[in-house]
Amino acid sequence: MAKGPTPAHGPLTGVRVVELAGIGPGPFAAMLLADLGADVVRVDRPGGSTLGIDPAYDVTNRNKRSVLLDLKSGEGPDRVLDLAERADILIEGYRPGVAERLGVGPDACLARNPRLVYGRMTGWGQDGPLAERAGHDIAYLALTGTLSMIGKPDEPPTVPANLVGDYAGGSLYLVIGVLAALQHARARGEGQVVDAAIVDGAAHLASMIHGMLAAGSWQDRRGANLLDGGCPFYGTYATSDGGHMAVGPLEGQFYAEFVRLLGIADAFPDRWDLARWDDLRAAVTARFLTRTRAEWTEVFDGTDACVAPVLTLTEAPHHPHLAARSTFVEYGGQTQPAPAPRFSATPGSVRRGPARPGADTDDVAADWDLPSLRPTTHD
Repeated sequence: MAKGPTPAHGPLTGVRVVELAGIGPGPFAAMLLADLGADVVRVDRPGGSTLGIDPAYDVTNRNKRSVLLDLKSGEGPDRVLDLAERADILIEGYRPGVAERLGVGPDACLARNPRLVYGRMTGWGQDGPLAERAGHDIAYLALTGTLSMIGKPDEPPTVPANLVGDYAGGSLYLVIGVLAALQHARARGEGQVVDAAIVDGAAHLASMIHGMLAAGSWQDRRGANLLDGGCPFYGTYATSDGGHMAVGPLEGQFYAEFVRLLGIADAFPDRWDLARWDDLRAAVTARFLTRTRAEWTEVFDGTDACVAPVLTLTEAPHHPHLAARSTFVEYGGQTQPAPAPRFSATPGSVRRGPARPGADTDDVAADWDLPSLRPTTHD
């Protein structure tokens, strides 16, 4: 197991981050900062808070170090403030007001470190009628209209795991926010609070769609549009062996290649004839059902038809392109997505496995010059 400060890898080397342990988007955001080289110290509490995953496999805690502090004890909040005093960024994901009640809210932290960037990750945001309510990814997507776009028109909306809300609308916006605020803090010497709400991020992700809706080129109903499965040349099709192929040749030259290789080049001369979209979809469906996924993959291999096999999570790391790019890496015997994006001068890397709660207290106490972090022993 790696000891001491993380090696100098990634453009955020030298940036210190305190993560107050939570679940979902907060840990993922902190992992991304750690992947980019930041020294992330996760403050775990006794008993932990997880969704049942074994900490040894929770890759959202890779590249971090962990200390164990009870924020409800007399000394716990003081130790967090000590960490905040030496940090550049702090991330918390409590409901509004909880951090304040624990004594580690933004006012207390910024009083100790006026340059601190204090990132707050919530679903509903720090204010508004629902701010105090419990919620999860699916509810945030539901209210923003984003969930209504996903799925078939004659079926309930499809749940996109927790990728669109928690991670795209939440974690990534928190990371963008704290890094932007860090730039300001370093230029002006002024810290601030970043309110990253999943409802805000999930709504923002649909900016292009709202523009299309205003222009009259998007219908406000599921499965009726160019990019939501309503278009017969932008969607997925079953193959004879139960697999699926993803189809997306939107441009004319790519579409021509697609229908030629599929074997229906002359059947539908005007692909923009919406009255015949159902017929075109039926023809594409029938053709894909004549061969296996592997056979169709071979047909479209090396072409610009914009067709790809739909791979499973376990298949994806073995695809030749992803293998060549090392999109997935193995660390500690576990295959996992590699850090992204990539940097030519300061590449990131997986340097540590998932942090075990409290395992790095002594190292952090030494590296951050905080001897008070070490548990008090009595003879």
